[in-house]
Amino acid sequence: MATKSLKTPCEIIVWEILPVIRKELAKTLIVEYGYTQRKAAQTLGLTEATVSRYIAGTRGHTDLLNRSMKKEVKTAIDNIVKGTPETVVLETCRLCHLLQEKGVLKSFCE
Repeated sequence: MATKSLKTPCEIIVWEILPVIRKELAKTLIVEYGYTQRKAAQTLGLTEATVSRYIAGTRGHTDLLNRSMKKEVKTAIDNIVKGTPETVVLETCRLCHLLQEKGVLKSFCE
């Protein structure tokens, strides 16, 4: 009998939630702000290859964001563009916390 592998909340965040947030941030920078993949990667502290996979849909492909969360992503990007490199961390954490409050983490645990 196979046992179900339990993942810690941190593993779920790293493997499922964080890629979705980063994908949305990268897409917004490129589509709405005209950033190149290189500039988006530099702004977000990611590699160009990672941003390329986000744009191609091969990474961060789970759709967790509803209309209100997409507005929050836009707010985060506005803050990131105007802020310092530390703003990326603060806004990513803020978005992650919002998703957790909406019960996204629980849905992965069930």
